[in-house]
Amino acid sequence: MDAKRIQLFSLTFLSLLYFSASFLPTNNFLLNCGSNANTSFYNRIFLADSVKPGSLFLSAERSVSLTDRSPPPNTPILYHTARVFTTDSSYKFDIKKNGTGIHLVRLHFSPFQAQNFNLASAKFNVVANGFLLLSGFSANSVLLKEYILKIDGNVLEIMFSPVGDSGFAFVNGIEVFSVPKDFIIDDGARSVIANGIEEYKNLTSRVLETVHRINVGGSKLTPFNDTLWRTWIPDDGFLVFKPAAKRAVTTHLPNYQSGGATREIAPDNIYMSAQQMNRDNSTLNGRFNITWDFPVGSQGAPHLVRLHFCDIVSPALNQLYFDVYINDYSAYRDLDLSMLTYHALSSPVYIDFVADSDDSGVIRISVGPSDLSNPSKINAILNGAEIMRLVNLKGSHAGSNKKNVWLLVGSIVGGVVIFCLVAVAIALAFKCKKKKPKPPRRAESAGWTPLRVYGGSSYSRMSEGTVTTSPGPNGYHSLRIPFVDIQTATNNFDKSLIIGMGGFGMVYKGVLRENTKVAVKRGVSGSRQGLPEFQTEITVLSKIRHRHLVSLVGYCEEQSEMILVYEYMEKGQLKNHLYGSKHLPLSWKQRLEICIGSARGLHYLHTGSAQGIIHRDIKSTNILLDENYVAKVADFGLSRSGPCLNETHVSTGVKGSFGYLDPEYFRRQQLTDKSDVYSFGVVLFEVLCARPAVDPLLAREQVNLAEWAMQWQKKGMLGKIIDPHLVGQIKPSCLKKYGETAEKCLAEYGVDRPTMGDVLWNLEYALQLQESGPEEPREGSNMNVVDCPTTSITPSSNARTEKDDGIGGSDLTTSQVFSQLMTNEGR
Repeated sequence: MDAKRIQLFSLTFLSLLYFSASFLPTNNFLLNCGSNANTSFYNRIFLADSVKPGSLFLSAERSVSLTDRSPPPNTPILYHTARVFTTDSSYKFDIKKNGTGIHLVRLHFSPFQAQNFNLASAKFNVVANGFLLLSGFSANSVLLKEYILKIDGNVLEIMFSPVGDSGFAFVNGIEVFSVPKDFIIDDGARSVIANGIEEYKNLTSRVLETVHRINVGGSKLTPFNDTLWRTWIPDDGFLVFKPAAKRAVTTHLPNYQSGGATREIAPDNIYMSAQQMNRDNSTLNGRFNITWDFPVGSQGAPHLVRLHFCDIVSPALNQLYFDVYINDYSAYRDLDLSMLTYHALSSPVYIDFVADSDDSGVIRISVGPSDLSNPSKINAILNGAEIMRLVNLKGSHAGSNKKNVWLLVGSIVGGVVIFCLVAVAIALAFKCKKKKPKPPRRAESAGWTPLRVYGGSSYSRMSEGTVTTSPGPNGYHSLRIPFVDIQTATNNFDKSLIIGMGGFGMVYKGVLRENTKVAVKRGVSGSRQGLPEFQTEITVLSKIRHRHLVSLVGYCEEQSEMILVYEYMEKGQLKNHLYGSKHLPLSWKQRLEICIGSARGLHYLHTGSAQGIIHRDIKSTNILLDENYVAKVADFGLSRSGPCLNETHVSTGVKGSFGYLDPEYFRRQQLTDKSDVYSFGVVLFEVLCARPAVDPLLAREQVNLAEWAMQWQKKGMLGKIIDPHLVGQIKPSCLKKYGETAEKCLAEYGVDRPTMGDVLWNLEYALQLQESGPEEPREGSNMNVVDCPTTSITPSSNARTEKDDGIGGSDLTTSQVFSQLMTNEGR
């Protein structure tokens, strides 16, 4: 058995071994049509619809139960019987509300000949709650028709209507069950058109008919391997040029905790295999696409294209950039999966697109390298694909009954006339009365619960410099910005104004009225992580204000948009000033002051309230610099409230970024403010050495910055790995204090790490050592934080005279705020 078959065997075995319990839908109807007995089909019990004729689900005056007396070998028992209708007949299902109302409907057809009926000759329509699912349908072989539709009422009626000369309709089995919340999102799909990308709205108003469900790079999956009992077929037959693709397989289960997908969106196996660019093929140049052609049978018809991704090919984060094309149009440029999945590898995510089939009735999907790809690492992947036709025809017979159409038209016209008369009468009545002022209406957004708002227009006050605070735990006073104002500020989201991209979405530079520069972060359409990050950012930043924390100017949630508006930081991310950019190198003093400013912001975050706030994603990309290189901590989407006074930690799932993640938090899933301290320790070494926290291109012992720097620090030779631009700039005493501080931050156990207040004091001490004259500072009080020598320097920085009240106000002296650092009694 070759290596590939062994891998596939292992993959299948693991999926069976770890396969989770089946999804339990709120509504679950499984019918064995035309039978007197229940039957099992893929470990599910289908109930006989003939046990109580006319009273269970079936509503038909004239129907016949048929049984195939000589079924083909190995045919499932579900296909041995059928219900035949000789007149319009229906099944009715009582639907319990399950929140979204989205249900999956499957119709099983297996034509056989029995008694006076040859089922292959049947021709009929199928209508579900007014939506025409099948028109003039005939089945010449075993077929499964699958639909996803929203049921607004309490009843689902599926009607079978014979048409033409056949005089009858039939069905062998029916499945109706509710699907999980957010299985289909109403807004957020990316509509791919010739002129660019638009957001497709009101998706759930359309019925979706499954056309293809593909396990890219993997083998066929039966309903046994899927929590929603779906079948996935391999992609081999759809590849346009097979040598361009190379199969990738992993035996590690997907990391659902960090991604935007669940096992109900797609099973484990989909995310454990993929097709990637076959860079081993010498006949292909460095830049090429992998392309699949999927016949859909209808020309120019709209389809939902759901693409599944899981990065199982990259050794580290932010190394895989690629482009996605549908019908040769750009559908998603510079896709970075790690930015859509809380910065985690092997984390599944899916993206929805809406596109029309081409003139030949085909939908073409391609993935290929991005312009951002490192030339030595170019790659592109796809794990799975689903294509569903958007059904839009509605009416009991889809317009075949002209009488009903005219009745409908007459009703509408009559209704309009009556409505106009009533409107005129109401207008005349109100004209005679004194008009009363009406409270302003607030635009409600679709897709999430609107934030509670107090007060009026927000950002007019923000431009005046008013400090905005929350009037209550759920209140966001004066923070809402109208969408039209944001459109104007960003020139309708002009691509030339893009200044960054993150897991939440694109960031644009904008200018509000009074020439206030802002950074506008617009949520990615379809991003499943967007909502919690959006709400957390507003919750945190509406309550706090500090000179070293990025300020929230406002937010917008109109028209299904999730937009956050921040103060504009002219110099951008700290990371860009350390390595990998065209910026001039920062001086050592600048770097120390940036670290001190960041520490001040974090110290306030940890101590500014009774519980404090834990950031959970401290890294160089989340420290921003203004025009004067003043550092401010940003991106609070993963933040959490700290433990209560009688608690030691917060138990929560692990979130953060590789290379910065506290190992104790990772092992125990117990979060404390010392987890931020660990991440900040990594940043301190990053600032000193001017290299990423993780760099897989380096020698093995150098890949992880924290581990590598700690080895040199413990040998007392930290100076050998500093940024070459800093050689000769750092005084030995300053470097010693700085290295000791970083070392303490990276202690294995949180209890051994200093607080951010301790870190702040020691960094300021290091700055004073750097700025002192040739003589060592005079001896002073017994400050023994982080193994400091018994010397003390009165900090010149204004931080020691600030009370961290959120706005940089001051009414306390150094000794009052930091007595615990300067006296034995305080310790």
